[in-house]
Amino acid sequence: MLKTSPERDNKDSVDALQGLIYRPGYRSEVRLEGIVLLFEVDRERLVRTTRQRLSRIDEPEWLEVYCDWLGRQQWTPEEKKTINEALVSSWGVWWPIWTDERERPERAALIRLNGSEAVVPLVFELFENSNKASEQGLRNRCWELLHRLEKRDELIELVERTPDGSSNVMMLDLKAAVEDFGTVPYNREEVLWLRKLRQPERAAFWAEAKEAIQAVPEDRRRRLEIRDLPIVVAAYRHRPDLLTASRAQLYQQIESAIAGQRHYYESEPGMPSDGSRRERLYTHKDKLTWGDLAAMSLALEAFSQGPVRAHLFDYADRDKVDEGTEYGGIIQLDDEGRFEVREFLPKIRHNDRRFNASQQMFNAGYTALFHMHYHAQRHNNSRHAGPGLGDLTYADNTRTNNLVFTFVDEDTLGVDFYRHDQVIVDLGTISRPGAG
Repeated sequence: MLKTSPERDNKDSVDALQGLIYRPGYRSEVRLEGIVLLFEVDRERLVRTTRQRLSRIDEPEWLEVYCDWLGRQQWTPEEKKTINEALVSSWGVWWPIWTDERERPERAALIRLNGSEAVVPLVFELFENSNKASEQGLRNRCWELLHRLEKRDELIELVERTPDGSSNVMMLDLKAAVEDFGTVPYNREEVLWLRKLRQPERAAFWAEAKEAIQAVPEDRRRRLEIRDLPIVVAAYRHRPDLLTASRAQLYQQIESAIAGQRHYYESEPGMPSDGSRRERLYTHKDKLTWGDLAAMSLALEAFSQGPVRAHLFDYADRDKVDEGTEYGGIIQLDDEGRFEVREFLPKIRHNDRRFNASQQMFNAGYTALFHMHYHAQRHNNSRHAGPGLGDLTYADNTRTNNLVFTFVDEDTLGVDFYRHDQVIVDLGTISRPGAG
């Protein structure tokens, strides 16, 4: 109707057409017909809406079709600049169906518009020049995309060249991390994490981490993650030998410590791989970092202390009674450097198989060793020992070190360490103090 209407370029018509870019409920063929018409009647609206909405498209088939169309058009230099930004911003959104970045439809469109050699430099340029507060999302997506493109070393070098008087606050935060710790965040949540650590109320932790990191071999620092900083501080206080130990040495120590332990695993359908092997130490041997192994070593040391175990079981008992939610919190060092469990009951309660971390827990957790929660629905709960799919998604999003405690029987809790990228290690069990 619009194609034959004399009013196809009025406000209502243009609004209907631009909505075909992102509104649900249309087939790709219909969308494309409308986009071609919008290109004729209001190119400026099409370009602006594409910049605003392309990264929010949630239909992969339409994203492929639209990116292909965008890459085949002749744009003015100013239009092309905006379309490039839209394509890079959309490419920065991770999709599980495209495991190879070379297959992304946004990349194909960028190559058609700019040539293959110009694509990665274009992403760097957009990241470096996106200084406005309104461009924070684009900056974050460029940062994550460049990591997925394995450009971490180049990013660190770019950060190091940032002048001290830069107006880009994000770059100044990143530069502080490079100068004091030798590392930078990997994703948006870690960028936020770093910003929180830079706040005045955490200045003491930052200073201690800066001092402790000097004991870590320099060639290891660039491979550290933000979640490793509390581990470095705790090792500096409790186990300075961990800071210089090799991965192989730490692996052997963990392997020896949990040898002979009985292991249980989550039986939820849809979990990655099959059987208990997905939660065994040897399964992840090649993926485990120094930080992973040091974290597990500190966790086992914490569990060896009676007061820590007593608190964990007391909290688990209260969780079992409460059938409206799972309980959780953090494990950290207290003001005297001792291991402590801090409880953070969920503000939002869904059901007895879900834990919702509160903002208060996140605020406290920026300097904590572990985020933790329970699977304590019943004493005989071994079928749900270990993280579930929701827990693994949480780890991927937050990039925290995590522990889940599961009742095996009234006096025994199974313990699993997990983090992003579906790394799960069953650390065996701990017993209630005084039991048996």
